[in-house]
Amino acid sequence: MHILFAPSEAKIQGGYESKIQFCFDIERRPILQKYDDVIKNGTLEEKLKLFGTKEPVEVDIFNSPTKKAIERYHGVAYEYLDYASLHPLHQEFIDNHLIIFSNLFGPLCARDLIPFYKLKQGEAVGGIKPEKFYAPLCKNLHLDSEILDLRAGYYEKFYKPAFAVKMKFIKNGKVVSHWAKAYRGMVLRQIAIHNIDSFKKLRDFTFEGLRLKEIISKKNEEIWVMEII
Repeated sequence: MHILFAPSEAKIQGGYESKIQFCFDIERRPILQKYDDVIKNGTLEEKLKLFGTKEPVEVDIFNSPTKKAIERYHGVAYEYLDYASLHPLHQEFIDNHLIIFSNLFGPLCARDLIPFYKLKQGEAVGGIKPEKFYAPLCKNLHLDSEILDLRAGYYEKFYKPAFAVKMKFIKNGKVVSHWAKAYRGMVLRQIAIHNIDSFKKLRDFTFEGLRLKEIISKKNEEIWVMEII
């Protein structure tokens, strides 16, 4: 079972490796080169628009130290996953089963080595829309037939599995929006700790703090409505 995840706006700087490394062999160079061109030759206004920040950020994607994608991102979902505190065997589960969809680098295995970068979600890179650039490249990804899709909606534009299980989190009968990120991180952590690597194990498992309220079946997906308890 592969688990699909979104990146985060917040990222940790620095690194411990020197070379970018990807598990998926797809042609990223056009969008990466465009990004680098804006960083080196663009106006301050263009850079701030690209970053989605009020102040400039120092970025050099081709010459900066790298670290694992799972360690690079630092948003809410990643804080609740708390990868650093997991046992090495559980970290290995994440490394091998988690696919993160970056708006700059496209599909990443959690163990892929990437540099620090900033890119506002949905922002075009030198005229290239990331979702449109990566969608055709992602059609031939060799993923497991069983997929748990925990991505935010925007990243579904990059890749649509033939079939996937998704989760919707509700509390007091209302859909949780912002805090859904936290529950995605919690779910991912429990999956890693308990080695849940198939739909069967997923169905049989009771998540701490959550109760499966109902399953909505559609042609290409099942939506598991998880009630927060």
